[in-house]
Amino acid sequence: MANKRDYYDVLGVPRNADKQVIKKAFRRLARQYHPDISREPDANDRFKEINEAYEVLNDDEKRSIYDRFGHDGLRNNGMGFSGFEGFRDVAEIFEEFFGGGFGASGRRRRRGPKRGADMRYDLHITFEEAIFGVEKEVEIRRPEPCPECNGSGAEPGTQPITCTTCSGSGEVRRVQQSILGSFVNVSTCPQCQGTGELIPHYCQNCNGQKLVQATRTIKVKVPPGVDNDTQIRLTGEGAPGQYGGSPGNLYVLIHVAKHEYFQRRGDDIWLDLQINVAQAALGDEVTVPTIDGDEPLKIPPGTQSGTVIRLRDKGVPRLDRSGRGMPMGRGDQHVLIQVTVPGQLSQEQRELFQELAKTLGKEVIPQPEKGILNQLKSALGEMFRS
Repeated sequence: MANKRDYYDVLGVPRNADKQVIKKAFRRLARQYHPDISREPDANDRFKEINEAYEVLNDDEKRSIYDRFGHDGLRNNGMGFSGFEGFRDVAEIFEEFFGGGFGASGRRRRRGPKRGADMRYDLHITFEEAIFGVEKEVEIRRPEPCPECNGSGAEPGTQPITCTTCSGSGEVRRVQQSILGSFVNVSTCPQCQGTGELIPHYCQNCNGQKLVQATRTIKVKVPPGVDNDTQIRLTGEGAPGQYGGSPGNLYVLIHVAKHEYFQRRGDDIWLDLQINVAQAALGDEVTVPTIDGDEPLKIPPGTQSGTVIRLRDKGVPRLDRSGRGMPMGRGDQHVLIQVTVPGQLSQEQRELFQELAKTLGKEVIPQPEKGILNQLKSALGEMFRS
């Protein structure tokens, strides 16, 4: 710009404006015309002009010369625009709009409370423990504040000191010139790695790391009805936070062992039961295992392989996912009947079967609709629907 505009006109303030008014006008215009924010085609020039005006009017000596002699007076006195003084306020503008990275707000973000990391523990339990619930004590290793230095990292009797490179801010600022003016580059302090402090004498127990690995015994309450890959959250039992942050959580992943007899399908339990041809033909009352103990089971006469008999409320307790702790009932136990044909017969058994065969005849009647294959399909279909 060949002809410089009046600095008061640039900032839109009266000639008797005090520094607070000038600063307020500068911040408003800088927010409006900063090249990284504004879409105006002349934003670069306007931003440079605003900074130049603010540098002069915010400095008592430069403002006095400008009020008496104008732009020529500044040039004749060697007080041309340098572009440095206004950038502390530009940094504040960036903090307001971008959440830090320029100055104090950025420091607060880096050194503010930081939540601890979450941890995982794999807990193996039996089939019965998964059905009825159990309380287990588990041992975990996790980082905890060093008991010798109370988490300061300094040898007992000494204290960390403020970093001399960044004066405790945790960051260093460098001003760089460009054709658009001066810009502040903010980076993590290389001396203290952003902590803002140095430890002259490291704690011998933690070697200055502030944390040590510790083994802790924690009680885990496993609710009734859990299944494989159920995840239990223990709030606050994870790694400790930093700078006053809350600890993370411990997530307990459940692994349920297979049972010798039972198979679980959702909230139901399935049991395969073999009976002989006499029991199937004549019917019987047998004892079958359930998760609650042995129970009587009636086999109706004429039972075929693939028949499913249901024992109500002998299945898995249903998990209450509402968080109210109310009972949700239980599933059922399904007994899948398999009729076995003896592979070897005694002489007496053979004679009895031969007599029986005479009364049954030899006619073979295909039964595509109600045969054994369809019974098995029906049973399997019910199994996968449950």
